[in-house]
Amino acid sequence: MSLPLLALFLAAFAFGTAEFVIAGVLPDVALGLGVSIPVAGYLVSGYAIGIAIGGPALAVLSKKMNRKLLVILLGLGFTIGQALCAIAPNFELLLLARIFVSVLHGAYFGIAFVLATSIVPPERRGFAMALILSGLTVSNVLGVPGGTAIGTMLGWRATFWAVGLLGLAATLVIAAVLPARAGSGAAQGSFRREFAALGRQQVFLGFLIAILVMTGQYSLFTYIAPLLLTVTGVGSQAIPIILLLFGVGATVGVFIGGRLADWRLMPSLIAILTLQTTLFVSLYFAAPYSVPMSIAVILWGGATFAFGSPLQSRMLLWAADGPNLTSALIPAGFNIGIAVGAVLGAALIEAGLGYQALPLIGAVSLAFAVVIAAFSAFLERRSSTVPPLPAGVPAQ
Repeated sequence: MSLPLLALFLAAFAFGTAEFVIAGVLPDVALGLGVSIPVAGYLVSGYAIGIAIGGPALAVLSKKMNRKLLVILLGLGFTIGQALCAIAPNFELLLLARIFVSVLHGAYFGIAFVLATSIVPPERRGFAMALILSGLTVSNVLGVPGGTAIGTMLGWRATFWAVGLLGLAATLVIAAVLPARAGSGAAQGSFRREFAALGRQQVFLGFLIAILVMTGQYSLFTYIAPLLLTVTGVGSQAIPIILLLFGVGATVGVFIGGRLADWRLMPSLIAILTLQTTLFVSLYFAAPYSVPMSIAVILWGGATFAFGSPLQSRMLLWAADGPNLTSALIPAGFNIGIAVGAVLGAALIEAGLGYQALPLIGAVSLAFAVVIAAFSAFLERRSSTVPPLPAGVPAQ
């Protein structure tokens, strides 16, 4: 495992912590700024919108910049954004600072995927992708509890200062160890090729799969705490433990998915999606029972995060001649699914079907994802086309 990959992982960990740690300090933020908790919740939705809209726009506008310089500037901007969050005198300015950071977040992950896969051999691209993605899962396991503990001891503003220092440290490491020409081919692609890449079925169907998977995931995960309390019947003190186990399963799943992507990419993706479908059905039946539910949650976390590396590796493989827009839109697709899933889950609850019915959304959504993935593989086998060469690489 190379130092440049570890540096990119550390920055991904910082960005992931910045996104998710707000959940741990949200009541304190609301109290400190004199707003209600539902209003403070816009700090979460505003961040997701910034990723989905601003991230791709920034990535395309900066596509001609040197990749290393760009990722350093994003890290410095992240540090400044966290400082602005820490000193924000009111809710409105804190929201604007969070949106500013989220735009950088969306651009960073798109660029980090390209950088990570450009500095490893082709047979290690799945692992490289998994390492970047694991920054998000590890941020849930370590960053969020750590940031919450800092906020509890020193106040919520200290949490933002700590995350900002983490981002600055990652940026300095990237500046020291990332090769100057890493990802240089991505900066040579034209806007025409960027948009042409989106039209390939492996790419646009990949976005649809990502949206369906995250819709199923967050229709349940958004409301996992009340489900565990009211349906499973666990005590409130057990919920952090179960969510920690989910995070551990997710981290393991990311690396399993990366290995499978390097082994047999498309068959692995279809198998993982099929497993996810089965697990959502299992969650529906296991929900009233604490031990089976805890086991199912761990497996669910692993399977859910295992799909990311194969899916994104395939999409970037087929967008190699114009990866900037595709890579920047990947986080946007995920966040669209998150938003849709949360809304569908709320609608199901308000319709009176109850929390236990939430896994059924995931089962249906993942079943569609399996069908689309199988159809995409079928179309690829029928076609005589091959993945494009990266920009700047001459044809043999």
